[in-house]
Amino acid sequence: MAFWLDYYVNLKRFSMSILATLNVHTPCQPSLHVVVVSEGEIILFLSFRFYDKVLSLHEDSTTPVGNPLLAFTLIKRLQSDWRNVVHSLEASENIRGNEEEGWRVREKILSPDSVVAYDMGDYYHAIPWLEEAVSLFRGSYGEWKTEDEASLEDALDHLAFACFQAGNVSCALSLSREFLLYSPDNKRMTRNVLKYERLLAESPNQVVAEAVIQRPNIPHLQTRDTYEGLCQTLGSQPTLYQIPSLYCSYETNSNPYLLLQPIQKEVLHLEPYIALYHDFVSDSEAQKIRELAEPWLQRSVVASGEKQLQVEYRISKSAWLKDTVDPMLVTLNHRIAALTGLDVRPPYAEYLQVVNYGIGGHYEPHFDHATSPSSPLYRMKSGNRVATFMIYLSSVEAGGATAFIYANLSMPVVKNAALFWWNLHRSGEGDSDTLHAGCPVLVGNKWVANKWIHEYGQEFRRPCSSSPED
Repeated sequence: MAFWLDYYVNLKRFSMSILATLNVHTPCQPSLHVVVVSEGEIILFLSFRFYDKVLSLHEDSTTPVGNPLLAFTLIKRLQSDWRNVVHSLEASENIRGNEEEGWRVREKILSPDSVVAYDMGDYYHAIPWLEEAVSLFRGSYGEWKTEDEASLEDALDHLAFACFQAGNVSCALSLSREFLLYSPDNKRMTRNVLKYERLLAESPNQVVAEAVIQRPNIPHLQTRDTYEGLCQTLGSQPTLYQIPSLYCSYETNSNPYLLLQPIQKEVLHLEPYIALYHDFVSDSEAQKIRELAEPWLQRSVVASGEKQLQVEYRISKSAWLKDTVDPMLVTLNHRIAALTGLDVRPPYAEYLQVVNYGIGGHYEPHFDHATSPSSPLYRMKSGNRVATFMIYLSSVEAGGATAFIYANLSMPVVKNAALFWWNLHRSGEGDSDTLHAGCPVLVGNKWVANKWIHEYGQEFRRPCSSSPED
């Protein structure tokens, strides 16, 4: 975080120099919003208060940004305060996306119309974040500035109802009484207090009862424990010497294209087979791909039946690049083909998909291959996705790992490296062990490029087999 603190220090010094130039008098430690118009269109917002908040947040060296609570607190500050300094379309898009999955960001839990976890009864996740919000508001009541987006009363209101729904009536009563201390004229909360008191009088043992909060039976939440654990750790990755079949080598794949410049290969897992190719692209190539894709980025979608839909469990932007956009992409395809031994020409492979994950960007557990005969993937008339080749185009300071749920494996972002795995068995059946996820980005900006290779055209390159083990 040293970079950020230096940036804020420089920003404050820069703003002081501007104010001096403009002969603007400023009191000590102001909260200013000075507008400077240059060439009629550039607006610069300077916020000393934001600098002071971030500085105080990181003065305590015992609370690094790796702490999830601190990380999400920082995200909130970036969301509500930083946009007073700069405006970012990408950040705004990620904010809107994360509002749809509000349990991830504490402040969004306080907005009932944008909280998926709260609305769908996922109190397993909603309650801990609401408790954190209540704790923060209690500690700074009267001083907490959220630009009128939330308050202690909002947090108490939602947490009380969540506790009641989870079966903890005594907790709901206590929180509702606390709410009335700040808003004694609220008739709805007064009725709730009377209701909770009556329920406890009818069932005295409810006073000490602690309800076991159950997760809702929703498919994309069934692997939540493993998913969250892998996003916080590297899973059960063994060291190479413990399993000889996991090895590192210089890969040529017996292809003349790679004889003079072999690729560094690291086998990470066998079932499913996952390999990492280090330094697959150069810094200049990665930057070029990002620049080509940036003007075309749009909110990412997923296949749902025969449709493509925006969903709350995939928060990112993506763009598709045809091979004809730039000669470098043709060279990249030749390199992928030489390394994998597969035919990556259309229609046997899809165009390169470039994806950008900003702060909070993620993709919950999913398969790359189609799991339904009606999937839009079959419109290419080239079968299912047999393999995935994913290139990391940037580094990430915190978060953003690729987690393979059933393999219990988490791969952190390695800039310029490429990750490869088979999505289908040789029989053509989908490999359920390839269920994977893109972990939330906590600090930084994650860019990846996906090359999805299809079944057709690979008949002699990866022959079929009737054995389910292949």
